[in-house]
Amino acid sequence: MNSGAFGFYGTVRILDQDGWRLFAHDSIRQYYMDLSYHEGRTTLDLSYARADNQLFGQGAAPIQSLDLNSTNVFTGPQNNVNTLNFVTLNAAFALTDTFSAQAILYSRNFRQTVANGDNSDYTGCTEISALCQGDGLTPLTDAAGTQLPDITNGGANIIGQNDFERISTDGLGGSLQLTSNHALLGHGNAFAVGATFDTAQTHFFSGTQVGLLNSELTVLPSTLLVFTPENSVDSNGDLVASTPVSLNANDKYYGFYVTDTFDVNSLLSVTASARYNIAKIDLVDQLGTNLNGNNRFTHLNPAIGATYKLLPNVTVFGSYATNNRTPTASEIECSNPEQPCLLPSSLASDPPTLKQVVAKTTELGFRGHLAMGSNGGVLNWNASAFRTNSEDDIYGISTSISTGFFQNIGSTRRQGFETGLTYQDRQWSAYAQYSYIDATFRSPLLLNSPSNPFQDDDGNIQVLPGNHLPLIPKNRIKLGGDVWVMPNWSVGASFSFVSDSFYKGDESNQNPQLPGYHVFSLRTSYKIVKHVELFANVQNLFDERYSTFGLFGDPTGVNAPGVPVGADSNDPGVDNRFQSPGMPRAYFGGIRVSF
Repeated sequence: MNSGAFGFYGTVRILDQDGWRLFAHDSIRQYYMDLSYHEGRTTLDLSYARADNQLFGQGAAPIQSLDLNSTNVFTGPQNNVNTLNFVTLNAAFALTDTFSAQAILYSRNFRQTVANGDNSDYTGCTEISALCQGDGLTPLTDAAGTQLPDITNGGANIIGQNDFERISTDGLGGSLQLTSNHALLGHGNAFAVGATFDTAQTHFFSGTQVGLLNSELTVLPSTLLVFTPENSVDSNGDLVASTPVSLNANDKYYGFYVTDTFDVNSLLSVTASARYNIAKIDLVDQLGTNLNGNNRFTHLNPAIGATYKLLPNVTVFGSYATNNRTPTASEIECSNPEQPCLLPSSLASDPPTLKQVVAKTTELGFRGHLAMGSNGGVLNWNASAFRTNSEDDIYGISTSISTGFFQNIGSTRRQGFETGLTYQDRQWSAYAQYSYIDATFRSPLLLNSPSNPFQDDDGNIQVLPGNHLPLIPKNRIKLGGDVWVMPNWSVGASFSFVSDSFYKGDESNQNPQLPGYHVFSLRTSYKIVKHVELFANVQNLFDERYSTFGLFGDPTGVNAPGVPVGADSNDPGVDNRFQSPGMPRAYFGGIRVSF
């Protein structure tokens, strides 16, 4: 709503669903409001967003368990509770008819707690009545140095571990930009120069609780908290994971940029830009020294592009750009292959330091529009091809279904094309989109993949240039449309198709792929009054059974349904593939109220 120079907008989203897996209830509470002031040459927008979300989505499960029942899970709990408060002030000032300034200030407060139940390498000690590391000889202790009691009952009970974490982040940031639309040498010209600053202080804590794994594969709560100081070794002299972990991270990001678009003539415009990025990531270990580190990354990212009007309603465009991505604090502290982490949570040690990723992208395409019919119809279309080469790409290397580390893996390439059509008039609208992406490794790589049937004697697979990155389907198709049966009532449908992709852990592309899928859905909405609307959706109308994620892991040792009892990973009759089932047929309905 608005009153003169002032305006206000607010929205609330509330969703409760039981999910389609066991123990998968989600509760979502999202709130947004915006207060604006638009008067003369001044524009101010103050917005506030809040989220209170409790997510209990389950991870991938062995396909042998899913074949028995698609709701089955593999070890729990899997809890994720997030709270966000986000305040943003946008300001724009037109100083003259051709010169203006824009500024953004924000404050972000984020809290997260995670519980990740899993099976465990911990076991009963062979010589004393206590719990030990996987060697069976090195006792586990709590923070007081007391040995944890043996709860395995001579091996009759299966134990698991609940790896929990708490993250608290407070961030501030802003940007200032000056823009000019003043003509240059008699030609149209748009110039901008600006700077950005972002800072965040994060406290990270994670710990490990040992408990019995019940028949539902859930780790039961206990008072047994493991305390293993950094650099601890077992009886074989091998490093063991330190727990708990407590880390403070102080991140600062600076950016300085300039961009200019020059109209060479009425048909051709050229854009050139450059941005200089500085990132400082300072880490302080609260329980030792392994995580201490000061990291600084800098990079200059130039870009150039052009657009040319082939016809009044057809434009061709092309560009070349360089971008960089600095490693995150969690990637830096989980980059030591000698001390893999509990992904994506616990951290292990600082060295070796990761390099930043530098990506170079080339794009060429067309776009256009066409007026159609006497009902105000407009057809928009686009088609483009792209290639992105990434140097020193960062990749997560799995050492088990729950542990791993990050490392620079050399070069990767993502190339392909996208095309789309949209049509809209006063009575109906429709869209069609197709994308093709060919994502490949460009450097040879030896990866640890102990659950892959084609592993070598050391549990590794050899990745060759040209092998495809996992979990990136080559083909995606989206179709949909809506018809306004009445001015306040619409009915619509959508169709999506996703092709096959390789499992995580099969980077050498030697196994059958994760099957693709197609999903058809229906929707309708009815506007009761101006700001109140009823809606209903049927997702996956034909109840297609499919999975959106797949990886290789070890399904044995926890009595998972369908997995042979007493078998080991890669034994005959054991299928090491895990999948995350997609949503079956589901019905949604509700009311939208805007004000």
